[in-house]
Amino acid sequence: MQKEDVARLFTTPVDSPAYAPARYRFTNREYLNIYYRTDPEAVRRLVPEPLTVTDPIVRFEIMRMPDTTGLGDYTEAGQLIAVEHEGDKGEFNLAMYVDSVPAISSGREYSAYPKKSGSPTLYVDSDTLVGTLDYGTLRVATATMGYKHHAMDPAEALAQVCAPNFMIKTVPDYDGGLRVCDLVRTRITDVTVKSAYTAPARLELFAHAMAPLADLPVLEVVGAGHILTDLTLSPVEPVFDYLTA
Repeated sequence: MQKEDVARLFTTPVDSPAYAPARYRFTNREYLNIYYRTDPEAVRRLVPEPLTVTDPIVRFEIMRMPDTTGLGDYTEAGQLIAVEHEGDKGEFNLAMYVDSVPAISSGREYSAYPKKSGSPTLYVDSDTLVGTLDYGTLRVATATMGYKHHAMDPAEALAQVCAPNFMIKTVPDYDGGLRVCDLVRTRITDVTVKSAYTAPARLELFAHAMAPLADLPVLEVVGAGHILTDLTLSPVEPVFDYLTA
C-alpha cells in the first residue's frame, strides 16, 4: 500500500473497514420518546459549559432502525438533556447504548456520538408500546406507552426529531493528553414524518454503575411520542474548542 493510499483511508482495518464511508440515510426509523422532569442539580453536574440548562427535562429514547445505508439493522437507546447554546435550543446527548458494532464505531470515530454497547428493544405488547434497555445481563430501563392513542401534531413530531444535538468530541493524543476536545453540534435533515402519536407513558430506571441512567431520576413524565420517519444525519460541526478556551 502506497503512502497516498494510507492517507486516503476512511477507517481501519485497512482491508476490512469497521464501517462504511457513507452519509447515513434512515428509512422507517421508529422512535419511542419519553420526556421527563428530573433533579436540576443532577443535570447541571453533567451538562458541560458553555451549554446552559433552562429546564431539567430529559428525553429517554429508543430508536429502532431496520434500514440504514451502510449500517443495516440495529437499535439504540439513550438519554438527552434539554439545553441552550447562544440562544439555540437543543439537546445534550449524554449517552447512547447500541446493539451494533459498526454503528458504535462510526458514531464515535466518524462523528461524536457517545455510544457504547447495550441491548435495547422496541416492540408492541398487546395495546402497549414497550422499550427496554439491558446492559450486559441486567435491565436498566423499561419504558411503556399506550399504542397510538392520539395523533400528534406534525410540527410537534418534527420538533421531537429535529432538535439539534450537542456532543463532546474527544481524540486522545499519543502522550495521554487530548489532541481534540470540542463541543460539536449536529442536525437531522431531509425528514419525512410518516406517522406520529402520543399516549400515556411511564419510565422506570434501575441503578447500574456502568449504565447510570438512574442518576437522572424520573420525577414526572411530561410527554411521550411514537414517531416513524425517514431522515438523514448531517455531519457534526464544532461550536467550541475546550483546548483553546
